[in-house]
Amino acid sequence: MFRRNLLSSSLLACSLALGGQALAAVSAEEAAKLGDTLTPIGAEKAGNGDEIPPWTGGLTTPPANYQGDGRYVDPFPDDQMLFKIDRSNVDQYADNLTPGQIATIKAYNDYFIPVYQTRRTAAYPEHVQQQTIENATQVELVESGNGLKNYQTATAFPIPQNGLEVIFNHITRYRGGSFTRNVAQVTPQPNGDFSPVRFTEFFTERVALKDFEPGEDENVMFYFKQAITAPSRLAGNVLLVHETINQVKEPRRAWLYNSGQRRVRRAPNVAYDGPGTAADGQRTSDNLDLYNGAPDRYNWELHGKKELYIPYNSYRLADPNLSYEDIIQPGHIDQSKARYELHRVWHVTATLKDGERHIYAKRDFYIDEDTWQIAVVDHYDGRGNLWRVAEAHAMQIYDADIPAYAFETLYDLLSGRYLVMGMTNEEDDPYVYGTERRSREYTPAALRRAGVR
Repeated sequence: MFRRNLLSSSLLACSLALGGQALAAVSAEEAAKLGDTLTPIGAEKAGNGDEIPPWTGGLTTPPANYQGDGRYVDPFPDDQMLFKIDRSNVDQYADNLTPGQIATIKAYNDYFIPVYQTRRTAAYPEHVQQQTIENATQVELVESGNGLKNYQTATAFPIPQNGLEVIFNHITRYRGGSFTRNVAQVTPQPNGDFSPVRFTEFFTERVALKDFEPGEDENVMFYFKQAITAPSRLAGNVLLVHETINQVKEPRRAWLYNSGQRRVRRAPNVAYDGPGTAADGQRTSDNLDLYNGAPDRYNWELHGKKELYIPYNSYRLADPNLSYEDIIQPGHIDQSKARYELHRVWHVTATLKDGERHIYAKRDFYIDEDTWQIAVVDHYDGRGNLWRVAEAHAMQIYDADIPAYAFETLYDLLSGRYLVMGMTNEEDDPYVYGTERRSREYTPAALRRAGVR
């Protein structure tokens, strides 16, 4: 097998830091590559002549045994593991792994990466593809880089010019317009004991609101509401976020409803390295979705593309026939139920700016080219030590053309603990896409109603 790091063509001839970035959109001539040599979302259509096949439209037809109930059965049940990467051969595959993945393998005797055939299943609706193509020549970063101009929806920068644009592609990627999901988060003890925290989450892009009106609340990208439903000591607490497009003009708006106090209050700490909701100190606010929020505390450097083994087509991990106890083990999830494939990823490094504060001094992001979803993040502390390793186990929502995550993991290599967010195996109505919501459902006044036990 050929294993090689790839630098993309002329756009990535050199690494670009935020301070030297161009703020302009790409030319019409450059944008013409979208749908030609590039997919409409901006990935390279061609394969690598070896393990990565060409993109041919993605997975858009559900398997025959899918019931249309939001429980996404494996469309590739006959695929067999090609090989596994563990302590015995990790050095052989080091060029196609991140330092964090290598460290995780070496940290646990029984941890391994199961590698399967690469399937480029990513697909988006036609209207999202078209809007993304239009964005290429229209959307720009604001002068500071901490926001967008001329943006409404879909991937902001399908032909990115710098690291910050790549990160904004993750933030702005299409997630279904509007959805409701019921998920669980677990933070196992070193011996594997855990107690799930359950959430009902609501997400709606501003342009997907049933009462959307151009010009109203136009600086909002999307609305997010997260209600804790279990355990009883936390049930009824609700978080509300209005994620702004230009965070120089207006920072993220956030509110918390505390069911014990029956009080709604502003929540400025729901950002950056503020503690993640009910996470036992195992993640920060901006760890959710592997990264979210304002990027202003970091300098962003784009290194180019490389080929990595990343979690992909992870339908087995979402299997409703599995219990959480089947997946959660001491130290890490049961990797025999995971699936990794070789894919091209964008590599971006975020380094904390002088004078800024964050518990992560450096983060290396690896973003899947086909979906703009972050696949792996290596987190470093202030002393430069590798601290936490995050992975997103991706899967395609094949009945709605939406790339998504089966769940996210975050391994703390120093404490030996870990977190899993987004599990659905034991939840009722795990995913419901296309839910109709109005703006009044995402107001602070609506929080108290949502938080009634």
